[in-house]
Amino acid sequence: MFKHPRLLAAFALCTATSLTPQISQACASCGCTLNSDAAAGFLPSTGWSFNAEYTTINQNELRRGRAAATAAEVVNNPTTGELEQYTKSQYLNMGITYGFNANWNVSLLVPYIMRDHGSFTDQTSAPFDFSQTMPSNLSTAHSSGMGDIKVIGRYQGFFPNHNAGVMFGLKLPTGTYDKTQFSTGPSAGQPLDTSLQAGTGSTDLLLGAFYYQALSQNWDGFANVNTQFALAQRLNQPGNNFRPGNQSNLSLGLRYITQAIWTPQVQLNISHKSADQGALADDQDTAGTVFYLSPGVNVRMSDRLSGYAFVQVPVASQLQGYQLFPRWTATLGLHYVL
Repeated sequence: MFKHPRLLAAFALCTATSLTPQISQACASCGCTLNSDAAAGFLPSTGWSFNAEYTTINQNELRRGRAAATAAEVVNNPTTGELEQYTKSQYLNMGITYGFNANWNVSLLVPYIMRDHGSFTDQTSAPFDFSQTMPSNLSTAHSSGMGDIKVIGRYQGFFPNHNAGVMFGLKLPTGTYDKTQFSTGPSAGQPLDTSLQAGTGSTDLLLGAFYYQALSQNWDGFANVNTQFALAQRLNQPGNNFRPGNQSNLSLGLRYITQAIWTPQVQLNISHKSADQGALADDQDTAGTVFYLSPGVNVRMSDRLSGYAFVQVPVASQLQGYQLFPRWTATLGLHYVL
């Protein structure tokens, strides 16, 4: 039997937040893949709940395939685009969920993005020379603003204990996708890569499913899968078109429950992204698969408020082309239930 009937129903509700916005995926390793519902703990199955989550990602390691790469490899490869140095992204994701009953709920997810990017965009002619990576040749850009909003509904009435369900929704093109420019360096005044803008300019379909099970007296386990792919894009003119690559995520997790306040947890997050498409896309350097190990803890602060903290560490990757890669990702979150 399931040891927490109310928590099982609650898990079905908050799994809707597992589609936490992953905005402007310039590469296969961009964006947070943490399963936020399990990270936050379990919420009541009806009524209002709120979620605030902060994630920081510093992509500063060049990689290709499964291993690190060098600047010389990028420049000397005739099919490679710009030589990137770093992309530092901060995401503030705000979510509100309303559960109509034990079977149905809907969530609104709003991201705010702050991003700094640096690349040697005009200094990549082969053969490679170390002077190409001098600070005077670095072009930088900063952007901040609202990203693409997600509206997600879910149904969880397949079983009496509500431990399985499906999710469906849309990502809307609310974030800017053609405004940010390089502000310093040789590329000052030129537009930033489309995939690094706050939004993608596309309307995407979101689909997902989950399953939860109490494994023993102290252990709970879950599995969640979701996918996102573009249905239509605003950048659709010849020579000025962009379509973000499809992305799928699989999360497997374990929670160890020994007391009412602290709940340790570990997740395995697997993300696969296909290449961006279009004249404005870097179709050579945006696809791949990444495996993350994500240990963390949930803290119950009161009957209505809980918090969580997680670190994601990439443990394996298979990347197409040359991409910037994070050595770790950190997430902090709060859940409040009315």
